[in-house]
Amino acid sequence: MPDLKKEAMTILCIETSTSVCSAALCKDETLIKQCINYEGSNHAQLLPLYIEELLSLAREQHLTIDAVALSEGPGSYTGLRIGTATAKGLCYGLNIPLIPVPTLEILKIASGVKEGVLFPMIDARRMEVYTQINGETKAVVVENEDSLYSGDEEVYYFGDGAEKCSKIFTKHNWHYVPGIVPQAMFLALTVGSPSVDRRGNMDIAYYEPFYLKEFVAAQSHVKGLK
Repeated sequence: MPDLKKEAMTILCIETSTSVCSAALCKDETLIKQCINYEGSNHAQLLPLYIEELLSLAREQHLTIDAVALSEGPGSYTGLRIGTATAKGLCYGLNIPLIPVPTLEILKIASGVKEGVLFPMIDARRMEVYTQINGETKAVVVENEDSLYSGDEEVYYFGDGAEKCSKIFTKHNWHYVPGIVPQAMFLALTVGSPSVDRRGNMDIAYYEPFYLKEFVAAQSHVKGLK
């Protein structure tokens, strides 16, 4: 397999952890092309088309894919399963390593915020969000700002779980950054962070995304499926 510690790498990046589906081809930290859809609920249909387009582009530019970077969660159970299955298939087929990247770290890069206390937030239904507190990823039921942080520093929060919190957060030092979603193009920027394992020695067959919470299927309301 390719050496993940080498300086020059061509990485195929996959992000399906939320309603946004995207894939990107990157050379080191430089984006070559990204395919993205914001409409949701069609990851299984779109992702293979995006991958095919990006692999074709790589062949045209005589690039060899060195690794697949995958947004590993937490996030949508279904979205993470689709992204993981696709990434593992590519790694097997191309005999290249898989680089799992924490989705909340991707959100931080996407926000562009480089000061203050950062709270990337992914929606976990109702008033619960997936976020980081003191570097630890948690599922938190948010009642007010003190559910996350009670200090006086400037706080910036963002992600698809942040908008609902903006309706109850009133402290002057808390700032909502709208429109921030995890995108595949930011994975290449995150791969070099200390939170990412670039050893490339994992057994891909046993890899599972980071769900954080167990999946609970809701009771079907379709007649005959209860």
